[in-house]
Amino acid sequence: MILAAGRGERLRPVTDSMPKSLVEINGQALLERHLRSLAKDGVETVVVNLGWLGEQITERIGSGEEFGLNVVYSQEGDNILETGGGIHRALPMLGADPFLVINADIYTDMPLPDVQLGDDDMAHLICVPVTEDKSSGDFAIVDGRIRNDGEPMFTFSGVSIYRPEFFADCTPGRFSVVPMLRAAADADKISGSIYSGLWRDVGTPERLAELNT
Repeated sequence: MILAAGRGERLRPVTDSMPKSLVEINGQALLERHLRSLAKDGVETVVVNLGWLGEQITERIGSGEEFGLNVVYSQEGDNILETGGGIHRALPMLGADPFLVINADIYTDMPLPDVQLGDDDMAHLICVPVTEDKSSGDFAIVDGRIRNDGEPMFTFSGVSIYRPEFFADCTPGRFSVVPMLRAAADADKISGSIYSGLWRDVGTPERLAELNT
């Protein structure tokens, strides 16, 4: 699943007229880059959630045939559901097995994670070293386990794997996945790994301009 419904407030005014997932770097939209990478790594079906200016995404991406994929859409309309609510709404499209989730607004050359969830694990998070534009990290990783505290801290990359059961007790609506991750980390239910290759959060017009130079 690619999370592409958000308003992209931090990227305004660029996102006043386009969804953040269609912002281009060197002539290629972020969403197109993700789709091509997933197809290259053998993914066949991708769910994309739609919110702000979502019709532009369906017009540009269509069925996904151009990318060698089957792209299906989870419509949120004007009621954008945030990360947790968006994933929960799309669960019927995602099936019974663990699934990969990618934030649309990252620029990376990360390959498809080769991760098997432990029997008791609900999720796996890919983290990256803290970049200069962040004052602190999100999680620590201790012996392959995600922790809320520790040293060093890492930034959550926006790439994760979940069991559908992680969302079993959720109710439909707008909510963030972060508090759920915090609680699951405290319960030792999340594994984690570090990616040290190319990764940037395309979160502001300044970062977008930097990546286009």
